[in-house]
Amino acid sequence: MSVVTVALPVLDGGDRLAAVLDAVVAQDVDRELELLICDSGSTDGSVAIAREHGARLLQIARADFSHGATRNLLMREAAGEHVAFLTQDSRPLARTWLATLLAGFAQAPDVALAYGPYRACPGASATTARDIARCFAGLSPDGRPRIDRLGAGERDVPASALLGAPAFFSDANGAVAKPAWREVPFRDIPYAEDQQLAIDMLRAGYAKVYLPAAAVEHSHEYSPRRRVQRSFDEARALPEVFGWAEALNATLLRDRVLAPARADVRWARTHGAQPAALAPIAARALAQHSARTIGAALGARHERLPAGLRRRLSLESRPTFEPIDGADRSWVSRSRGTH
Repeated sequence: MSVVTVALPVLDGGDRLAAVLDAVVAQDVDRELELLICDSGSTDGSVAIAREHGARLLQIARADFSHGATRNLLMREAAGEHVAFLTQDSRPLARTWLATLLAGFAQAPDVALAYGPYRACPGASATTARDIARCFAGLSPDGRPRIDRLGAGERDVPASALLGAPAFFSDANGAVAKPAWREVPFRDIPYAEDQQLAIDMLRAGYAKVYLPAAAVEHSHEYSPRRRVQRSFDEARALPEVFGWAEALNATLLRDRVLAPARADVRWARTHGAQPAALAPIAARALAQHSARTIGAALGARHERLPAGLRRRLSLESRPTFEPIDGADRSWVSRSRGTH
């Protein structure tokens, strides 16, 4: 029987990690399942949780973790020719999750990446739930698998032309074909390593497939301060990976704060929120979208900011970067981030 590997980088995953691993070992799949975990210095019992679930454990120092390099380590160590990646807080929602991802590679012989959507965790705010639902609905409005590939004459297009659905891939819920990875590995970059992998795979002539039925429960709630930091990192990845930054203009407040906050309130109302709850929902939505807009505006222009301020604004305390590919504007960190 052939092997499929489910791989996770872990740092202090806690109870959520146990729920994720419970869902993994319960998968109904016609291959031998290898569970492979790379722990980077957990102190909360995550190592014991991994072992209790039968995982093969790799251990590295916390300072040695990076998003791209650690996933390359997991790929090298994996016994399977297909490696499905999760994070310590992305829980498969069905026993068929892994089989559905694997079926994506049968869509066409050139498929190197297969991925599925997120669903908001129970109790998620209207802002978070609507944002996740809107993002993944846009990848496949008809609910069918979506295949992306580039024609031979399209593989030198600028990365900015692939921004959005064409280059979207998530290693919080996505699988990689090992033969393709041997040719096109993750880059050792500090953020958006999965998006960069998708661009590199497409340019190498591979395809990727989105599978709406392969869902995981995965969402985060942030304080306004941490939302600024998260958005700063996300926006900084746009010029770093895609060579593109959103313009600042007078409509930014309307388009990025007021309009989505109103949409969040409408979402909450249609999903059963009581009238008394709508004012707090609106206040939270305004705070979240304001923080996101501020972080994005600063992140898109991070090169103009002092290095110390960039580090404080980053959720991962990311340092200065050096260009490794002038055409792609990809970057490599001088030091390591956190999970």
